[in-house]
Amino acid sequence: MNERLTDEAYARAAMTYLAEPADRWLGKLIRVLGAAGALDAIKHYQAPAGGSPRTKAGEAMRAAMDRWRTRLPELPGPEEVLDLRKAGIRLTTPQDPEWPGQLADLGDDQPYALWLRGNADLRFNCLRSVAVVGSRAATAYGSYVAAEFAASVAARGLAVISGGAFGVDAAAHRGALSAGGVTIAVLAGGLDTPYPAAHAELFEAIAAQGALVSEWPPGRNVSRLRFLVRNRVIAALATGTVVVEAAERSGALNTARHARDLNRRLMAVPGPVTSDLSAGCHRILRDWQGTLVTSAAEVIEHLGPLDARPGAATAAPVLPRDQLDLDSAKVLDALPGRGGMGTVRVAQGAGLSPAATATLLGQLATGGFVERCDDGWRLRRTGRPACPP
Repeated sequence: MNERLTDEAYARAAMTYLAEPADRWLGKLIRVLGAAGALDAIKHYQAPAGGSPRTKAGEAMRAAMDRWRTRLPELPGPEEVLDLRKAGIRLTTPQDPEWPGQLADLGDDQPYALWLRGNADLRFNCLRSVAVVGSRAATAYGSYVAAEFAASVAARGLAVISGGAFGVDAAAHRGALSAGGVTIAVLAGGLDTPYPAAHAELFEAIAAQGALVSEWPPGRNVSRLRFLVRNRVIAALATGTVVVEAAERSGALNTARHARDLNRRLMAVPGPVTSDLSAGCHRILRDWQGTLVTSAAEVIEHLGPLDARPGAATAAPVLPRDQLDLDSAKVLDALPGRGGMGTVRVAQGAGLSPAATATLLGQLATGGFVERCDDGWRLRRTGRPACPP
């Protein structure tokens, strides 16, 4: 099969090589010119029309151009980007159905593109999800709580998002995996050499049952700053964020700050007042109006119905029906306009196996298209309260 990248998709892939994520000057350039136009402007050293180099903004843009142009020699061609699929690494951009629309809440700081490895559909699984984050030097208490919370929410159909690090992150991923759920690791370097190396087996398990995500292209190493930049994506992707353990100055607290600023649900697990690793959690509860949670049930309760959250119009968009795959569309068409229908009858109407139909119904429920009822499954109507998960 002959595949090619569109000019816009290739340009967005190129941006991940030329610039660091959350470069607002590049975000503004893309907003004005589009990604393909921005790449052409960088290659030809041309500022947008109307941007005088004599102004402070013009000087800043030219300085940014100088910064990006230093990486032009290492820019791969479109064929090399496509070849990364042989290693299981694919690209998604805002023009793709898999792109999570809630990332637009980051404004000019949203990713130019995302590199993915794994089987999960990123947009679909982030529609109802929770980030579980915390200290790398987690206590036994913190690791236990993270794993228990993650396993319980994953068993209820929520995706668990974290950063793949030692401590709370790893416990959360493993908890979700143990429950057979979807988990997503947002990394701070290239997916060809995920960090930390000691988590190689964990990352393989995440890719098999969820997805590895990065703003950085293959070949990029991690750095302290990249971890902090990465945290805004964890917060933006998730429906809500739970901080299990965090010191007063920590990456987990940085993620919580992003969640707060993005108007996502923010929760924290209390700990001993004598523990430095709980000081950040207590600050979230005391100063940031975070919600205290002591169980997975309380996490799910606080997340609430999918369409009842603040900012739901952008925080959890549902795919347009015409962008669903064919089998999902068949399942929707098989459901009656009014009332419910059992899985076997839906399967008969859709011409699919009951097992495949059951899986698709679960996915459609996560996306807000259908819901369970006394008769089996029914179409979800706008304005109807969501059934409990």
